[in-house]
Amino acid sequence: MFEKFCKTLHSDKPFITVEITPPHGASIKPTIEKIKNLNLDKKVAGFSVTDNPLAQLKMSGVLSAIQIQEAFKKPVIATMSMRDKNKISLQSTLLGANDFDLRCVLALTGDPAKLSDQPEVKGVLERDSTLLLSIIYRLNNGFDYSNKELKPKPKPIYPFAVANSYAKDMRRIKKKMLKKLNYGARGIITQPVYDINNAKELIEIFQECQYESVRDTAKDAVLILGQFPVVRARTANFISDRVPGITVPKDIIDEMNLATMDGVEKEQEVGFAISKTVFDDIIKLHPKVHLMTHNNFELCLALIGDN
Repeated sequence: MFEKFCKTLHSDKPFITVEITPPHGASIKPTIEKIKNLNLDKKVAGFSVTDNPLAQLKMSGVLSAIQIQEAFKKPVIATMSMRDKNKISLQSTLLGANDFDLRCVLALTGDPAKLSDQPEVKGVLERDSTLLLSIIYRLNNGFDYSNKELKPKPKPIYPFAVANSYAKDMRRIKKKMLKKLNYGARGIITQPVYDINNAKELIEIFQECQYESVRDTAKDAVLILGQFPVVRARTANFISDRVPGITVPKDIIDEMNLATMDGVEKEQEVGFAISKTVFDDIIKLHPKVHLMTHNNFELCLALIGDN
């Protein structure tokens, strides 16, 4: 399963993953059934599962990922946020997940605890996501973070990391991307990209990082471009104004704002047309895409089409 996943990831064929957010409830099964009914699993290489995004309470991302992987027999990238776990918890979770063959991990620093819907919650946050990448590097060599040998050794873990898609000074993105490759990331998933020139710049930066990295694994690392389709004007405005590292081009925002004047149906029609064009253009340029739609799986299917 993982060998086929990696082979597709490194081939010229389309590699599409879809993000799943676990419910604010005690079962991921309704989400699994919805994906099955839509046959979405037949259109993608795998899935990813979030870990309490925006510090909002959701069902365990790792336990959800195990169920999703078993249901579809496709690798799932389980997000692990540094915000809620110390070194012991991170290692313990990784070892337990490994025994269930959950071996793709997205290392994330995590949204700040102050955004949480839980009263007086405090983050743990021993360090940023590079700590988790460092832990995975040691586990893959058969040792825990204190250099004690693990018996038995875990099966290989495939670490992924995140990069912003835009900054006023793009050298900042390059610096962070290079750092994560040096810590052993095998794949970099970007924040949403809405502009083909932005996509080209990210690809160029990633290639420079591969060349400059001190890790041999960087040469085989892969860039995956994030996609967050916007079908509502307020969503486009919000993420462009309020979410760091994401910029929606002004012409897209203007077109979406104008469409709202003709009603919701027209707004969604225009938004989908824009999102479909962006998706198709980017997958032609670089066929490695990660779709984020807040569990709008019908929208995922419509965007993927015949890809």
